[in-house]
Amino acid sequence: MYDGMPRPLSLPYSRPRRHALRAMGAAVALSATLLAGCAASERTGDKKPAASPVAQGFPVTIDNCGTRTTYDAPPSRVVTIHQHPAELMLALGLKDRMVGTAFPDSAVLPELTKDFEAVPELAKKEPSFENVLDAEPDFVYGGYGSAFAEDEGRSREAFADAGIDTYLNREYCGKKQVSMKDTYDEIRTIGSIFGVRDRADKLVADLQERVSATAKAVEGAPAVSVFVYDSGDKTAFTAGGKSLGTEVIKLAGGRNVFADLDDVFGDVSWEQVVARKPEVIAIYDYAGAGNIEQKKKFLLAQPALADVPAVKNKRFVVLPLTATLVGVRAPYAVEDLAHGLHPERFR
Repeated sequence: MYDGMPRPLSLPYSRPRRHALRAMGAAVALSATLLAGCAASERTGDKKPAASPVAQGFPVTIDNCGTRTTYDAPPSRVVTIHQHPAELMLALGLKDRMVGTAFPDSAVLPELTKDFEAVPELAKKEPSFENVLDAEPDFVYGGYGSAFAEDEGRSREAFADAGIDTYLNREYCGKKQVSMKDTYDEIRTIGSIFGVRDRADKLVADLQERVSATAKAVEGAPAVSVFVYDSGDKTAFTAGGKSLGTEVIKLAGGRNVFADLDDVFGDVSWEQVVARKPEVIAIYDYAGAGNIEQKKKFLLAQPALADVPAVKNKRFVVLPLTATLVGVRAPYAVEDLAHGLHPERFR
């Protein structure tokens, strides 16, 4: 799920015939428009036709994971692959630009649920290249690196060949450290692409205020030791020191017991978990990794974990995985986790 590394295509991918026909039709329509413009110019005596109008605040040039794109106008038909890009779009009030989404993996923020359900779902997992093309997008926004998997025919180059712009969440641009600042920068960048900078700035300010209010509420409280349990049985797959989850824990008044793990995610032994004696276990919730009750049951049933404070006292906090990714959910995760770590501060 976290694999953002590109893999080579085994065979070259050719553009579907219908897109060639669509491009031909667009060219014919453009030629007709230009001829009509010339005729009008001759009738009115103008020396040259009027220039095409440029959207206010455009053109906008964005560098994203090594791909440089100039937008002369905001995209109007968007497909999002993975949930967190969809939520970010909706939080910016861009539902009317969305023609499809794919791969929902947890409950959507309540205030976004109605709009999310109104967007056509293309696939339960990553959609095929053809499924995306069927939605006729002019922009595809991917959340994980797998959104543009070359070995599945969805490379950014394949979309570019089809005349479709792409954008990959900055968390999967090979960054070595992910922070809350990345969340705010992502929102502002998408706001620029869609010509809604004011909305983006307001959203960022609201999220920053939410984080600040939570940090103030837990100020001075002893840091609670936290172990993140994503998945795993023989070993534990957990959040490392370079993950956004570690910053979420810190802002919530906690301390990630595996903050010294030099990666965003990684495997650790159960012996290491026992040795670090976490007081709280934060369980990441997402589709395909077992439900929360199964995860709790597994942790409670392990004899080796019986004396771990978090297990002994059954102190679990559930966080949607999307809440620990670069998007709009991380500030909400700070608030939710703080209530679990320091309930006495919120009574």
